[in-house]
Amino acid sequence: MEPLRVDDLGQTAYRDAYAKQIALVEERKTGAGIDTLLLVEHPHVITVGRSRAALANVVAPGGVEVVEIERGGDVTYHGPGQIVAYPILLLREGERDLHKFLRNLEEAVIRTLARFDLDAGREPGKTGVWLDGQLGARRKICSIGIACRRWVTFHGLALNVSTDLSYFFRINPCGFESSVMTSMAEELGAAPELAEVERVLAVELAKTLDRALS
Repeated sequence: MEPLRVDDLGQTAYRDAYAKQIALVEERKTGAGIDTLLLVEHPHVITVGRSRAALANVVAPGGVEVVEIERGGDVTYHGPGQIVAYPILLLREGERDLHKFLRNLEEAVIRTLARFDLDAGREPGKTGVWLDGQLGARRKICSIGIACRRWVTFHGLALNVSTDLSYFFRINPCGFESSVMTSMAEELGAAPELAEVERVLAVELAKTLDRALS
């Protein structure tokens, strides 16, 4: 089993974390280094993916920076209280199925939420992790968007732990109404410790991605 190093960047500006991702991708493309899971909490930022309609879904960013990037998907928001996980993995023979890779990311989040007594799952045709909100409507708690170069993955997932959900009203997140978004704090009535959620998420990602935490 391939090793997986976890690098917790703490609160780091989006562009700085992106530069770290690219440096790791370039290293892994040559076969050097080891697979790395970056965990980070970003200051307020809106990122725009490759989807044709993504930029149009930035509604009223105000003073929040908007960054266009090469990941799949639409527009999303990152900010304090949200765990962003970037798995930089060199996919081996037998792993080179990006749809399966996405499902593995979802599965890790679903298992993580179960550890905190939240029953989450998938929505057909909608990447990410969803659950039944307190009022019964289906709500999204985790957004996922990836990119891949020479079978090295980057970008990843954003799990709302204690995120200020009002920032999603500046966009149509992933093309949906902003009210679709929720967080662990919203659903549990109190926010779990961010560090504990990160720890569990790293363990579950290692399992679903068939890696050994180093």
